[in-house]
Parts: sequence; C-alpha cells; structure tokens
Amino acid sequence: MNIPNLIANILVLLAFIAHCVVGDKELKVNEPTGGIDENFQKREKWTMARCGWHWVSFDLLFATIGLGLINFTDFFQSEKTLLQILTIYFLGYAIVWALTISISKQFPKNYLKLGQWILLLLIAGLLFLGTT
Repeated sequence: MNIPNLIANILVLLAFIAHCVVGDKELKVNEPTGGIDENFQKREKWTMARCGWHWVSFDLLFATIGLGLINFTDFFQSEKTLLQILTIYFLGYAIVWALTISISKQFPKNYLKLGQWILLLLIAGLLFLGTT
C-alpha cells in the first residue's frame, strides 16, 4: 500500500465531507431573504454560486472514489498516469485559489483565513510522492 496516496485519499474524503456539510451551512449566510427582488436576481446568483460550490463537492467525491479505487483495487491499468493527472489537477486548484485571493480585495490574513490552497498543495504533494 502506498502511504502518501492513502493519506491523500483520506484528506480528499475529509475535504468532501467538510465541503458538503460545513460549506453549505456557510453559504446559507449569504442566502437572500425577504426584501424586494422582483427579477429574483439575488436568488438566481446565490443559487448559481451554490451550484458551483457543489460542483466542486462532486469533484472532491469523484477524486475520493478514484483514489479509493487506486488504493484498494486493481481497477485501473495505468494508476501512475491517473495519479499524475490528479497531482496536476490539485496543483491547478491550489494555483487558481491563491490567484483568486491575490486579485480580490484584501483583508487581514486573507491567505491564512482562506487557506484551502494549503490543503490542495498538500494533496498534490502527497500524490506526487505517491507516483515516485
């Protein structure tokens, strides 16, 4: 068993659970309530943001399942290639996350308060180690 890949698998599973449960609760803070919004623009934008949020939840679920198949079965013929793709995938997520923080309006400790990029880099690093 490849320990770095197993740890990455566990981290992605935990991220999926946190994203679905805690993240959705945090999104509800911004849910439009009452007020006049005749064209339902605020409700539409909030719903679109929530859909995008859970699109990422699905990505995390799919990565969890894929890593689980790699870690516990012989389902894939070329596991190394898939692990390399997942390494780039999570590295890309980390870069986009940090870039989005950098182009957004600043607030105190924004890179630490929105430190998901650290988790994404850790997962990418573990997967990279797991391919060698």
